Amino acid sequence: MRLGGRIQAAIEVMEDVQNRRRPIAEALKDWGLAHRFAGSGDRAVIGNLAYDALRWRASTRWIMDSDKASSLVFGTVVYRWNQSWQELETAFDGDKFAPVLPDADKRQAADARRLTDAPEWIQADLPKWLVPHFQSNFADGWIIEAKALCGRPPLDLRVNTLKSDRSTELAVLQSFGAELAEISSTGLRIPPSDAARRHPNIQVEESYQLGRVEIQDEASQIASELVYAQPGEIILDFCAGAGGKTLALAAAMKNTGKLYAYDNDRNRQSGIFERLQRAGADQTIVLKPDDGRLADLLGGCDRVVVDAPCTGSGTWRRKPDAKWRLTEKQLQARQEEQQIVLEEAAPFVRQEGFLIYMTCSVLAAENEDSVAGFLNGNPAFELVSAGEVWQDIYGFDKPQPWSADMMSITLTPASTATDGFYFAVMQKIS
Repeated sequence: MRLGGRIQAAIEVMEDVQNRRRPIAEALKDWGLAHRFAGSGDRAVIGNLAYDALRWRASTRWIMDSDKASSLVFGTVVYRWNQSWQELETAFDGDKFAPVLPDADKRQAADARRLTDAPEWIQADLPKWLVPHFQSNFADGWIIEAKALCGRPPLDLRVNTLKSDRSTELAVLQSFGAELAEISSTGLRIPPSDAARRHPNIQVEESYQLGRVEIQDEASQIASELVYAQPGEIILDFCAGAGGKTLALAAAMKNTGKLYAYDNDRNRQSGIFERLQRAGADQTIVLKPDDGRLADLLGGCDRVVVDAPCTGSGTWRRKPDAKWRLTEKQLQARQEEQQIVLEEAAPFVRQEGFLIYMTCSVLAAENEDSVAGFLNGNPAFELVSAGEVWQDIYGFDKPQPWSADMMSITLTPASTATDGFYFAVMQKIS
């Protein structure tokens, strides 16, 4: 496909997203199924263009003075991918599949606009209603933090120390541009792709197929390390889902002790058995919501990990459409679910044990506020310093997470070059 056809395809995908209010991943999949002639390079460009149009939707809309799918895509190509209108005119010449360019007056008007003149929420590419949430959490740095959530993410890998080590896997994957993660002790990173490229398909590589590496954002890896799981302990991963953190905990425990993976939704657990087998985490016990075995753990766990349901605001680099679909009602619903899951998980913590709360969100309403709400109703628990755990593990010379008091911490793309992630630890004292 020529450039014009690729841009037209991205416009069609964006129209599908806008008209049917559906996730971008689904729209791209359906477009690919309906246009099987498109090669992998074509699909990479089309996907990157559609995702970038969503990442910077507010600012591009302001520059183009239009929220039409074609305006968002053209604005992304010109003002984010740095291709001039003249270059597009030349590329489109004789291409019957190319879309119609905006007229000369609209192009000149867009060229004349300066984003520094736009309202701050537009400069931040943030839904306007979320501005107070970012201001309360990040103070004067809120625009920087919001803009960092618009960038392209890297591809992060966690080396499974049950089967391999970082130096070995770095050598194997170096041809893909892999490098050592800056913070996680088991992490490798393939940097973000440029405008037209996409990340390599690591899942077909031997390292992944044989369970030596797992795809896991560095923030999630760090959170798993901050749990400080020790060999021989009894640990309950209370919201295990497909088992990403479960695998990391199994490796930290060296396949000893008792590690239980539970989720109240059987569907979310569908991939966990295959992943555990591939990783060699053969001492992990999967608990289903209806098998009755969970009750046996009441009051007996050294650590209970709650990766709570949340808005996913920390993952907006990977799921930019979720940012624009989020509503205040959904945020309130997640807060209510977080209180429920904390109340459900707390009885499994033994005396002097730890209840560990984390989310992939950067919103205080789901993080500090949820922890405070739980502690207010549960005086048997007290908050302990997650910042001290961070300093014990990583020291002071690595990037530092965002925190008002170092009691709980928030990782962000701007502060730690990771997804957004919140981490807090509460100890049962009575």
